[in-house]
Amino acid sequence: MKNILIVFTGGTFSMHIDEATGGAVPHYHGNELLDKIPDANKIAKISLFEYGMFPGPHMTPEKMFDLSKKINSFVQDDNVDGIIVTHGTDTLEETAYLLDLTIKIHKPIVVIGAMKTSTEPDWDGAKNLLDAIHIINNDNSKNLGVLVCLNGEINAASEVTKTHTEDIETFHSLDFGALGFVDRGRVIFNRMPRKLEHIKTEKINSNVDLIKVYAGMNEKFFRFSADSGVDGVIVEALGVGNVPPQAFEGIKYVLDKNIPVILTSRCPAGETLDIYSYPGAGKWLKKAGVIFSEYLNGQKARIKLMLCLGVSKDKEALQNFFRE
Repeated sequence: MKNILIVFTGGTFSMHIDEATGGAVPHYHGNELLDKIPDANKIAKISLFEYGMFPGPHMTPEKMFDLSKKINSFVQDDNVDGIIVTHGTDTLEETAYLLDLTIKIHKPIVVIGAMKTSTEPDWDGAKNLLDAIHIINNDNSKNLGVLVCLNGEINAASEVTKTHTEDIETFHSLDFGALGFVDRGRVIFNRMPRKLEHIKTEKINSNVDLIKVYAGMNEKFFRFSADSGVDGVIVEALGVGNVPPQAFEGIKYVLDKNIPVILTSRCPAGETLDIYSYPGAGKWLKKAGVIFSEYLNGQKARIKLMLCLGVSKDKEALQNFFRE
């Protein structure tokens, strides 16, 4: 049996329904949760590290980066064959992507969560954990970067996103589809991740804003962001990468202050391209110096820019990071 380290960070995976409030709150520690999943110790040698009991919205970029450093040290141990990270689903894709960008190792790392609390009869946490163990036990899981597995579907951390507020089938790779799936303990892979990247940095700069574009938008929020001293701005543009004319003026204001602007789309799938040339369209945004992010969504582009800014604020260097 393989040696697997489970890193518990909290999330719905560790929650129960609080009688006083009627809502779900963090409650169970890692060893208590494992007691609820006795089959885990039958298929792997399990060890535990409890990082915290954080709900997904309580995870910050700084916590994610600190978690990455700890996992990076754990995974260097020859006695560790793979790592499973339990996490709140609200920010799971962001933590998973940060781990994917900052940890370069052949060993499998699988991030899981749960959409149901452990006190609900249809708790999905147990199956997700067992599926993750099966993934690590499969040698084909090596050299795939960080993986995300919920509801039996295996996705690349760089591609997956949460698509539904409460459905257990919420995590999907909308552009490229799943890497594979787990079926009654069998691990089936259909493809490799589209790309594997590594950003080597000793720090993270979380002073990055994310601004969503809407019909009739003006320059107000862009000016406010730039004047507040932000170090980077992610823009969730319309369609393939276009903004209203007044919003374009706001983006130019940000760029004039030498603040990098990364363009994504508010659409749930598809890439950003400079194929239109009317005022505010992609051709003008690229000419002004906006960096296009290909297939990244807003939250992932923000994670990547925060790490890139930890390496360099040089515009050409940032363009190269996003061009790779």
